[in-house]
Amino acid sequence: MSLLADPNAYFSVTHDFNAYLQPFDGPMPSDAELLGMRSVGLQLLSDVKTLEAGCLLHLRQLDNEAKAVVDFLKLQSRKVDMVLHYVLENEQRDGKRYRGVSFGGSNIVIESQGTLRPGELYKTTVYIRDELIALVCIARVTSVSHEEGRELTELVYEGILEADVEHLVKASLSVQQKQLKARKQQAPSPLER
Repeated sequence: MSLLADPNAYFSVTHDFNAYLQPFDGPMPSDAELLGMRSVGLQLLSDVKTLEAGCLLHLRQLDNEAKAVVDFLKLQSRKVDMVLHYVLENEQRDGKRYRGVSFGGSNIVIESQGTLRPGELYKTTVYIRDELIALVCIARVTSVSHEEGRELTELVYEGILEADVEHLVKASLSVQQKQLKARKQQAPSPLER
């Protein structure tokens, strides 16, 4: 289990997602207890992503002749992820749903409606559909602010599996890369100026 000493250890990216918060009152769970908090769908998705990560490392070591096979296997992996997310979307969820605004390897920021207070702990289920991320962690409300007519609440992970931190970091890098690519495509070329 990761207990982040520095809540700013990782950067965050602006991105829409869903978070489900349920008040948490008790001792910080162990890794085994965190795993036990996962639904069947969450566990399946996590297992698939772990297997996939190990296989992709080996596949990347193959030469260019195997690139077509690697691309095909990535496509098959994406299909499996999409089916698992469909299953997850139809599962019963614990807690109240909030719209996520940003995420990273250290924290999430959600839109709240005056119901969350700094210091409170929540069992938090995070679903980032575009990045095929679904995880359960324990998070603490660290701040509540008001910006542009909405209330934003930051939650820092207090109890989270190391593998889930890695998935969040990779997903935040992927989102940032997509955002930079989109920004570059929208920017006028030097000849158009």
